[in-house]
Amino acid sequence: MVDALRAYAIGGVVLGHWLVTALVLTADGSLHTASPLTALPALAPATWLLQTLGLFFFTAGYAATRSLAGYPQGAGRWLARRLGRLLRPALALAGIGSGLLLAAIVLGTPEGTLTVAVTLAVSPLWFLLPLVALSVLTGPLRAAVRRWGPLRCAAPAVAVVAAADLAARVLSATPGRLPVTLLAAWAVPWLLGVAHADGRLTGSRPAAGLAAAGGVALAGLVALGYPASAVGVPGAGMSNLYPPSLFAVALAVGQVGLALLARPALARLVARPWPARLVTAVNREAIGIYLWHQPVLLAVTALTAHLVRPLPGLHTAPAGPGWVAARLCWLPLFALVLVALLAPRRRASGGRLGTVAAGSSADRGVPAAGRVGAGPTATPR
Repeated sequence: MVDALRAYAIGGVVLGHWLVTALVLTADGSLHTASPLTALPALAPATWLLQTLGLFFFTAGYAATRSLAGYPQGAGRWLARRLGRLLRPALALAGIGSGLLLAAIVLGTPEGTLTVAVTLAVSPLWFLLPLVALSVLTGPLRAAVRRWGPLRCAAPAVAVVAAADLAARVLSATPGRLPVTLLAAWAVPWLLGVAHADGRLTGSRPAAGLAAAGGVALAGLVALGYPASAVGVPGAGMSNLYPPSLFAVALAVGQVGLALLARPALARLVARPWPARLVTAVNREAIGIYLWHQPVLLAVTALTAHLVRPLPGLHTAPAGPGWVAARLCWLPLFALVLVALLAPRRRASGGRLGTVAAGSSADRGVPAAGRVGAGPTATPR
């Protein structure tokens, strides 16, 4: 079940970025970013399905806890192995991106396009901060959850996010707010993942409670003036994602509750051959998919910009439903380019690229496909 949720979380992040990130070609040949959410605010509820970072950190906390519990060589070596598998692909992206950026500068690429390229390449790396910190804290957090329970452990993190939101309304700038809020907000679903890996949150009652609490909190926060979009909208006075607000925390809690309620259905789904293969493939390449999906969007858009006239949904402004329909038609091409980009890495590693960001099934010592429907109390080998 958790492998299926991880695949959905990665897919949600990728599809969300590909759908809300418009790269508009200007008269001088440069690209600048825009969002269809500016012209189509009615699409905000769709972001509740595609902003899946809460599920990402829930599955990461689950996998890290089970991996640490089953690792025979101690917590220090486990952490070193985990961080190494996480940081190496990120450093590779930084190195390759730096080389391509230098080449683009030499070729005279417009400054606006260079700015967009750097932003899209670097933005996925923000997750390193909370992911590394929470990985380091996995052992102590598990001990805390066992002693006080997940809700009592999550309460201080929620309070920190609430205080940061209040400070943002009162003060124009709060030094250090972003790193603190990033860690506190994503610690909440991580703690829920730790608890689930330790045998908690397994019945329908806690799952329904989480789903209801998240839904009620979302409705209350929107009524209090929080944006309805789960992601940032250009020109809006506040973003629910950068930094993550109480809205992001409530959405994560609600998504985790719904995911736990859907566990039997997910288990039946991934018991079928084709869904099981797809889940395994996405989990195997999760870190590559996450790191390279934005560069793929930029590459396809930039390379076609000077070959043909501006194409709807690719180079045009997201001004209405027509743009959304056109962008949906481009998604298969983005996916094919991403698969082609990752294929050499998979062949070079013998097909054993692990799910670094969330903690692969290999980290837990079991095959990915065979563990999709496993319960949280199963003992890792």
